[in-house]
Amino acid sequence: MRGVRGRDEPQGFIICSLTPHFWKRLFPRFEPMASWSRDDNFTGVLENLELMRHLKRRLWHHRSLKEIAGLYGSNISLHAIQESRQRFGLESSTALCFKAAKISVLLIDDGIEFDKKLDIKWHRSFVPTVGRILRVERVAEKILEKGSNGTWTLGSFMEIFTEELKSYPLIILADTVFAFKSIVAYRSGLAINTEVTEKEAEEGLHDVLCAGHPIRISNKNFIDYIFLHALKVAQSYDLPMQIHTGFGDKDLDLRLANPLHLRNLLEDKRFMKSRLVLLHASYPFSREASYLASVYSQVYLDFGLAIPKLSFHGMVSSVKELLELAPMNKVMFSTDGYAFAETFYLGAKKAREVVFSVLRDACVDGDLSIPEAIAAVKDIFAENAKQFYKLDVSSRYSDVKPFLSSSFQEEELNGSLKDVTFVRILWIDTSGQHRCRVVPQQRFYSSVEKHGVGLTCACMGMSSTSDGPAVDTNLTASGEIRIVPDLSTKCRLPWARQQEMVLADMYIEPDKIWEYCPREALRRVSKILREEFDLAVNAGFENEFYLLKSVLRDGKEELAPFDRTPYSSTSAFDAASPILEEVFASLQSLDIIVEQLHAEAGKGQFEIALKYTECFRAANSLIFTREVIRAVARKHGLLATFVPKYALDDIGSGSHVHISLSRNGENVFMASGESKYGMSKIGEAFMAGVLNHLPSILPFTAPLPNSYDRIQPNMWSGAYLCWGKENREAPLRAASPPGVPHGFVSNFEIKAFDGCANPYLGLAAIIAAGIDGLRRNLSLPEPVDGDPDILKENLQRLPVSLAESIEALERDTLFRDMIGEKLLVAIIGVRKAEVKYYSDNKEGYKDLIFKY
Repeated sequence: MRGVRGRDEPQGFIICSLTPHFWKRLFPRFEPMASWSRDDNFTGVLENLELMRHLKRRLWHHRSLKEIAGLYGSNISLHAIQESRQRFGLESSTALCFKAAKISVLLIDDGIEFDKKLDIKWHRSFVPTVGRILRVERVAEKILEKGSNGTWTLGSFMEIFTEELKSYPLIILADTVFAFKSIVAYRSGLAINTEVTEKEAEEGLHDVLCAGHPIRISNKNFIDYIFLHALKVAQSYDLPMQIHTGFGDKDLDLRLANPLHLRNLLEDKRFMKSRLVLLHASYPFSREASYLASVYSQVYLDFGLAIPKLSFHGMVSSVKELLELAPMNKVMFSTDGYAFAETFYLGAKKAREVVFSVLRDACVDGDLSIPEAIAAVKDIFAENAKQFYKLDVSSRYSDVKPFLSSSFQEEELNGSLKDVTFVRILWIDTSGQHRCRVVPQQRFYSSVEKHGVGLTCACMGMSSTSDGPAVDTNLTASGEIRIVPDLSTKCRLPWARQQEMVLADMYIEPDKIWEYCPREALRRVSKILREEFDLAVNAGFENEFYLLKSVLRDGKEELAPFDRTPYSSTSAFDAASPILEEVFASLQSLDIIVEQLHAEAGKGQFEIALKYTECFRAANSLIFTREVIRAVARKHGLLATFVPKYALDDIGSGSHVHISLSRNGENVFMASGESKYGMSKIGEAFMAGVLNHLPSILPFTAPLPNSYDRIQPNMWSGAYLCWGKENREAPLRAASPPGVPHGFVSNFEIKAFDGCANPYLGLAAIIAAGIDGLRRNLSLPEPVDGDPDILKENLQRLPVSLAESIEALERDTLFRDMIGEKLLVAIIGVRKAEVKYYSDNKEGYKDLIFKY
């Protein structure tokens, strides 16, 4: 660890691949963010008020301040962050930063020196693998500083310089050198003269010595000479060479840091087998760097420092430019952290966000499939660096036990941010209602995240009308389960940043999933589809909902439509823009991709369509989307409802779902050649299974009597048992969205899916039916191209009521095995309770707007 002003400070660290950079450049004299103290004395915060005034106006300052405050759970101020550091202590604050950053390897650049520093062994308290990066110019300067100006010749210097360089690769254990590094770009630029002569180097050495002490090598001929020699040594020991490129200190001539100046070096046959990594994304020459990596086998790229120093747009733009031409297996990331543990956290956090954004766009644009994007993430953050530096990361981060001060408990390392007050644990019951238990943050991270919270078994027997179990569900007030958080879904509430939410699975005992768990039902059928047919289902939901406002009529408060505009009205969008923009931003913060949004045909009705993704994630995203829409509407004084038929005289709301099949990330629903319907045999058989079982699927996807007020002819919801190509009056629509070749079908849409459905159960039923179609190799009947209501004499009507669809489900034996008999009994019991209640209470449906 390096010391500043006599205090012990963290030295440079690295994520998987690269060296620390001069974060002092980013935080000059910025002591509250850039250093700790072991005592209570803290000075120098405002030594340069003018510098601080400009510093605080830079984007990265504001962003970094917020993120470090979030990590420490402090207020967003320099003073509060410093207090948190001092409270944690050096070891605990470092452990917190490294734990949050998930760093695996530290490679420490030993070219920067302070008056005090902790040794490499100390760093092993935080990560399993620690090594060195040897800066060749600093090695040369140290050698020259040992002698007098009159004693050095080029020959005597090069003899010692060569011995020094060759000795480092032979050092083992704590002082292992994993790479050489050069800052030639700082000193004389990257236009390295590969034919520099000994005479020119001798004259350069003389100039360096005449400049006096401390020695600073800046003569171009001499620095080129020692760089080329160091590169030969590195190549002989199969060590890579890091080369600073792009931006850096103010003494750098940026014009000479363009990596295109390296062409002579890269085409020199002596160095064809070397491995060179260009640091800092070569910013602002990222495209040039990408080009070099694409045409020269020895060139690799690292985008540390560009992240997190640039604006978010600048970071995304830089990484996109790197990936324009460069092979994925030649791009890697290092935090470029330096001296202060927070810098490693900031680099790691922002890198994940940026890479996600870049690869997400690549998937949306069709450049990458999702599996290819996942592989790219592994390469960029781990595999490329392992191979480039020949790292053996044999131990896991969890094996490292960091120091903990008495005031800093273990759970705080594993916990969330300190400003979180509550964590909401969400589950969706059989009736499709969103429910949650809320626990304080401290209890969540000390116990609940692992063990869950207790819940009555009756929770999966409740209908929309009662918080007690329905009589025919076989579930009673006796017995208890555990709802255990799925931590992969945990996120901040965009509308209440002091809270988090997480989806939960249901367990009957530790490590034993409860057979009534809806999420497990979806996992089970997805596993069958994968194991039997090597297929996965992707799904994308369209969310239709009404926005209602409170009005006074005859002295009474009533809820009325937000507006009365028609389908895709521009004025409706203008009126709702503040709400929709906040919804969109909230969904973006949850990594939920919105494809489009518009005003729907109902009065006060809108639709938000989500990007299709793997079906389990699609269900998670649908739940969070409903939560966001309702919460943002409440914030604006409105009520959002997903009820299928909010007003019997207006258009209904659906949650249409688009379904496609993939194998190894490729869409296999669409035909690869000539096909009768533009879909593959696999796609047709799957869709035929869904069509064949559609009447018995409805209790899962249209779970309320009110759902059937929506499923009516000429209501764009599909009332007859048929399918059609781009026929929006058919319950199953084969879709050919823009970008799909003419005559081909990429997916199909199911209309009879609404906002009261439990998405896990709905998708599980659809997949189960599709599996049956695949097993029996079913074929589709002829499509219906016109209005099904005109052809109704030749078509079967879908169930006109929930009672009819329940009868269809009870006759259908498929779902007993696929969904599970006990869960199926509970579902049917709840549905029958819905039928009875709403039959006896004709106006009861009006209260549904407060529940869905």
